[in-house]
Amino acid sequence: MELRTLRSFLAVAQEGNVTRAARQLHITQPALSRQLSELEREMGCELLVRESRGVTLTEQGILLRKRADEIVSLADRAERELRAPSAEVEGDVWVGGGESRAMAHVAQVAKSISTKHPGVCLHIHSGNGADVIERVDKGLLDFGIVFGDTPNRRYESLQLPHEDRWGVLMRHDHPLASKESLTLEDLRNERLVVSGEGSALTEGSPTMFQGLASEGFDIAATYTLLYNASLLVEAGMGLAVCFDGIVAAGEGTPFAYVPLTDVSASSAYLIWKRFQPLSRACELFLHGMREVCAASEQ
Repeated sequence: MELRTLRSFLAVAQEGNVTRAARQLHITQPALSRQLSELEREMGCELLVRESRGVTLTEQGILLRKRADEIVSLADRAERELRAPSAEVEGDVWVGGGESRAMAHVAQVAKSISTKHPGVCLHIHSGNGADVIERVDKGLLDFGIVFGDTPNRRYESLQLPHEDRWGVLMRHDHPLASKESLTLEDLRNERLVVSGEGSALTEGSPTMFQGLASEGFDIAATYTLLYNASLLVEAGMGLAVCFDGIVAAGEGTPFAYVPLTDVSASSAYLIWKRFQPLSRACELFLHGMREVCAASEQ
């Protein structure tokens, strides 16, 4: 399986048309069709359904598209890193994380690096815990920001000087909006929108959804990223149990935010693959994050 063939397959999958993909790749349509047929023979399955108006992916084709995208992305990253001149630190740093003020530490380090080493480019991937961990495992992210208990031993980790505190996002006209604080029991008769994310990062740590659902709370919906959940709240679907400081609340907004007093704060960790060689740009980023943590302890 050649990178050239995978790039051709991805172009066809994106365009949904062999002729347009051939034009994009600057090759002839018959040559591209031969590449696709050879790829299908190599894979031992049909990847495309050929129709008069274009092509669609089979189930196997959808799977290959995902894997091919990962392979091509890793190859491109390796090429950029190997071509970087030795005299100056250049390259890419890929960081993933969910919505949290912990990302402010990433921003602080990125700004410092950008000032001294303008050839270093930071890429931020937003996703829930399971998505971030999967991408770290596959090498698509250099680092992940995750929350909860101490990460398991598959990862190196650095605890960040930040804790996310739980509370409730609601419409400002809700009866509970005037409260200074709430407990989970105050939510017993409310419809809730809660985080449904799960991950393999920690062992035996239930998600917010699992915990509340098992206690008989009324779960109206689950979310992975809070902005979409805030639209459900604004529409009157329920109250969102979430981290503080992610969606603006208070005067001039549709929302009120009330902290929960009986839910423990979630610690934030920077993780990366154990025994994973780091590029010079990534080592620079990790050094900066360690300095931020050390400064907070003084």
